Amino acid sequence: MAQRKVELSLGRNPEMGVDGLPTQTPLAPFDILEPEIDTEQMLINIGPQHPATHGVLRLVCELDGETVVTVTPHIGYLHSSFEKLGEYRSWNQIVPLTDRMDYLAPLIYNCAYVMSVEKLMGIEVTERCKVVRVILMELDRIFGHLLWLGTTAIDVGAFTPFLYAFQERERIYTLHEALTGARITTSATRVGGMMADLPDGWIGALTEFLDTFPDTLAEVHHLLTGNQIHIGRTQGIGVIGPEDAINFGLTGPNLRSAGVDYDVRKDQPYYDYETYDFEVPVGRYGDCYDRYLCRMEEMEQSIGILRQAIDRLPGGPINVDDPDISLPSKTDCMSDMESMIHHFKLITEGIPAPEGDCYLPIEGSKGELGMYVVAQEGGTKPIRWRVRPPSFVNLSTIPKLAEGHLVSDLIMINASLDIVLGEIDR
Repeated sequence: MAQRKVELSLGRNPEMGVDGLPTQTPLAPFDILEPEIDTEQMLINIGPQHPATHGVLRLVCELDGETVVTVTPHIGYLHSSFEKLGEYRSWNQIVPLTDRMDYLAPLIYNCAYVMSVEKLMGIEVTERCKVVRVILMELDRIFGHLLWLGTTAIDVGAFTPFLYAFQERERIYTLHEALTGARITTSATRVGGMMADLPDGWIGALTEFLDTFPDTLAEVHHLLTGNQIHIGRTQGIGVIGPEDAINFGLTGPNLRSAGVDYDVRKDQPYYDYETYDFEVPVGRYGDCYDRYLCRMEEMEQSIGILRQAIDRLPGGPINVDDPDISLPSKTDCMSDMESMIHHFKLITEGIPAPEGDCYLPIEGSKGELGMYVVAQEGGTKPIRWRVRPPSFVNLSTIPKLAEGHLVSDLIMINASLDIVLGEIDR
């Protein structure tokens, strides 16, 4: 549209040209009529690598200005074929594959997998093993939530909570290393028990962590919960109602923040969770702010569960007393030939399983984590192994949550869902 011009009246002392006539001056911007322009929507790529994602994810966004029209997630950039690899490995050899899926809370995956195999084989682990696994799973629930907290805060420009969160994660890393010898790839469990019992002083170090960690949570609450910038970036952003949350298959904090009171530990209890005293945080509005509050409260509840588990931790063996399942001790292997032969045969041949299949769900840090295994009679490896990862379902809600929001809000929405691509590209 051509720029409109007007001659100013002589009474307003216009600038005079060389011909003695007033010069033509453009209208002020507020006087110019808006042109009728046919606009086109813009297609942009967020990723495949961007800071708001733990892994390699590509979001193809259709924008009208800065408003999100559609979002299409693209996955599979680092597809690892963990489930297929498991079909060529014995039951215990699969354990190292599990903690590579959710490397942000690896002990939960370690426990969930062996629990499904033990259910298939009808193995009842010792009471000490049950409580130890509860301790490890709740500890890694905090571990996973802390990474979510730190990275989500930094995505909206809050740097200090990131430092607090990663400081506490470093203390949990130390506990991981003391127990398993590794910080991330823990591989702590075995069918019928654990790779090793808790080392001396480990419970004391955990207790010290539990005594001081609430102070850190209080500091984060002080920095974020009432912060107007954080509230502005999270309240009313990425809203999902209870009906839609259920229809999408959401679980964990993402479901509970929408007002649905469902927690596998309460509704399908395992390892005596029904005897632990804890509350399930439930939100009302289903937005990013409620997802933040639910996870913050879940860490508080996990502290209480851990204290109860420490109090009820019994003595006795950590592994089942069955030579067809549990390896002999290293001392026996080095001093007794029969024990060495037994160790060799169990490692090379594996543990035979009955024919059948089994699905076991647990409450992971990101939602319901399900393990499905299928075995043939006497099989020492699964013929099928499938995982129901919560992150895959969480990611599927992004198109609905982001529609109509600004593209800057999309980063917050993505971060609030707490996904890890390791369990998606499995």
